[in-house]
Amino acid sequence: MGEQAVTGADGSPAAERAPDEAGTDAAASPPRGPATAGMTADGAAAGEVEVPGAGMTADAGGATGPQSRTTDIVPGPGGVMTDEVGVVTGELTLRTDFADGQVTLHVQYKDADEWYVVTGGKAALDDAAGLDAVHSIAVGLLNRPEG
Repeated sequence: MGEQAVTGADGSPAAERAPDEAGTDAAASPPRGPATAGMTADGAAAGEVEVPGAGMTADAGGATGPQSRTTDIVPGPGGVMTDEVGVVTGELTLRTDFADGQVTLHVQYKDADEWYVVTGGKAALDDAAGLDAVHSIAVGLLNRPEG
């Protein structure tokens, strides 16, 4: 029997494609997960990425650098307690940041400049892959537009 050439998904010989940083064949390895930093959920390039769930967006900071998710929320009666200014109420934006193995929740009045740390909103997070889940839970707990 004859030898078969090894080719990638694009039909080019494997020897002509450079491996990605992980040493795998980048042409044969599609993006994984619902949102890869710098790409939309369907794999198209973008500066800001929409991820599944409640209007969350992700920055294009990359899998190893700081990352964040944001969602507009309306808290229920009693608002959201912050470390800096106490309770904030009304239309807010929730931001969940991941950096250096820690996740931190921040809120701001919608379209304002100042961000406030949510009281009790810091925790260790071993892997940035958990950021979407943490943000979704925080949105679920804090977004109470019906009261």
